[in-house]
Amino acid sequence: MMAEHYDLIIIGSGAGGGTLAYALRESGARILLIERGDFLPKEDLNWNVQAVFDQKRYKPKEQWIDASNGADFQPGVHYFVGGNTKVYGAALPRLRQQDFEALEHEGGTSPAWPLRYEDLEPYYNLAESIYAVHGTSGDDPTEPPRSQPFPFPAVQHEPYVSDLAAALRRNGLHPFYLPMGVDLRDGGRCIRCKTCDGFPCKVDAKSDADVCCVRPATQSSSITLLTNTYVRRLLTDAGGRRITGVEIEKDGQTQTVSADRIVVSCGAVNSAALLLRSANEQHPNGLANTSGLVGRNYMVHNNTALTAINPLRVNPTVFQKTMAVNDFYFRGPNFPYPMGNIQMLGKLQAGMLSVAQPGVPKPMLTGMANRSVDWWVMSEDLPNHENRITLRGDGRIVVHWKPNNVTAHQRLIMAARQMMREAGYLFVFTQTMGIETNSHQCGTLRFGTDPAQSVLDPLCKAHDLDNLYVVDSSFFPSSAAMNPALTIAAQALRVADHLMGKPLLRSTLTRQQPA
Repeated sequence: MMAEHYDLIIIGSGAGGGTLAYALRESGARILLIERGDFLPKEDLNWNVQAVFDQKRYKPKEQWIDASNGADFQPGVHYFVGGNTKVYGAALPRLRQQDFEALEHEGGTSPAWPLRYEDLEPYYNLAESIYAVHGTSGDDPTEPPRSQPFPFPAVQHEPYVSDLAAALRRNGLHPFYLPMGVDLRDGGRCIRCKTCDGFPCKVDAKSDADVCCVRPATQSSSITLLTNTYVRRLLTDAGGRRITGVEIEKDGQTQTVSADRIVVSCGAVNSAALLLRSANEQHPNGLANTSGLVGRNYMVHNNTALTAINPLRVNPTVFQKTMAVNDFYFRGPNFPYPMGNIQMLGKLQAGMLSVAQPGVPKPMLTGMANRSVDWWVMSEDLPNHENRITLRGDGRIVVHWKPNNVTAHQRLIMAARQMMREAGYLFVFTQTMGIETNSHQCGTLRFGTDPAQSVLDPLCKAHDLDNLYVVDSSFFPSSAAMNPALTIAAQALRVADHLMGKPLLRSTLTRQQPA
């Protein structure tokens, strides 16, 4: 246990905290990186469907509370070095240029961000380099402008997916290669297995924050990683303007560590929860909460798994997650509002997602999975003041969430169904996700220029405190309809520039393999 003072403490080692630690590893600052979990173990069960999906081996045992009915649920979070990126599907797209602007949806207005796409674009380039993103330009009609090409060529489709892409193009759509963070460079570690999306990677080939950022960062003598350490609360000075201590619990012992600056990167729910449970006399409603917005505007996307089956054709694809469709991103057929993104899932296996229906014999599930093409249908979840995170009296997390922008999502599901039926798939099944599917959580500590309407400033510093930053998806004012990980990483790099007071050295920001 440490009792010393640091230049910087980063709480959380996922896409935000891990990337920030990597960016600052050569800054000379003495940094303490705190992670509540341990390194995810490498074991055969990493790739076992029953262990990962049925037994939920890598999810925490904790239960959150659904405010709508008081029921407990097991959240879709993972407490390991690297955070949720240890099991994410490795899709690393940029938000669209218009996503940073106010955008009218059928269900309301998606607010503008306090920065433009152009402000973040150089950091997207850096993030793509660190996370070894594979992709190609020119196929997606909604893609934003790029000042640099993708670091690596796109992950190529297997023959079955190539045939499907050709069929979609014949039907007037514009399928494109989904930007992916996997190590498919010459001599890379990726073996193109069927256990990437939703599974840990046993061979360290997935571009997660652990492999790409934390391990190389901790090779620096100025960075200390503290695992299996829970942050109980943040302490302030008598005036309430500065964080003076971080109260931690490790191995049953409680201690306080301190730093000149504190960065919270616990994920949108847990970051808000940490600020709320750090309430004190100067901040009776929680830290950084003069606006009353801490925990509010919680968003998770409207998500539906779609499984299309051609009973006459086996799908032998192993690595399926290579294609996406954005033709309905900003407007749909006979619908003048944005609908969202459709992207392939990792290859379905019996026991996963929509075909895992109770009472259906496993041989039938296996036959369906062997003939399926599997998609994730994703629409924007709009910020709503009443969708929020609170704490119960005993400290447990309560999630208040009611889906909105539902009409647009239903339209997108209809468009995806039609897309697959026109491509020759007779049977299409869908399963819409609920409150427990929160892997894309965001928005609980939104950033902005007006302290009355935001918690953080555009560089993710709390308006109310002089030395507190939050660098994870909490800062999102809107959720857009794309995977958030690359945007979190890009903003972390932008904040690193600010903390160092100078631009990052581009030559140092290249992916390094762990020792």
